[in-house]
Amino acid sequence: MSNVSTQSTAQDWPLWEVFVRSKAGLDHKHCGSLHATDSKMAIQFARDVYTRRQEGTSIWVVRSDQIIASDPADKDAYFDPMEDKVYRHPTFYRLPGSVDHM
Repeated sequence: MSNVSTQSTAQDWPLWEVFVRSKAGLDHKHCGSLHATDSKMAIQFARDVYTRRQEGTSIWVVRSDQIIASDPADKDAYFDPMEDKVYRHPTFYRLPGSVDHM
């Protein structure tokens, strides 16, 4: 009979991605990952690890397994070149003489 512990370790906890907003009005930036048992613990850990000097105004945590990402192999389907979208080029507009510096 083996003596296997039934308690979980931090490595068994779900992985969370952490995003911090440094100032009001700015966007949240990804600043790292951490393991936590639930969202409340993830917020507390994120605060302790990523905002030690009160540099943030808001924290988001998202379970890593809940993030859906595009496949880099499908890059062309999502980020195709602009050359085929002539309507996005300013060639259809006449600028007045007063803005000829553009």
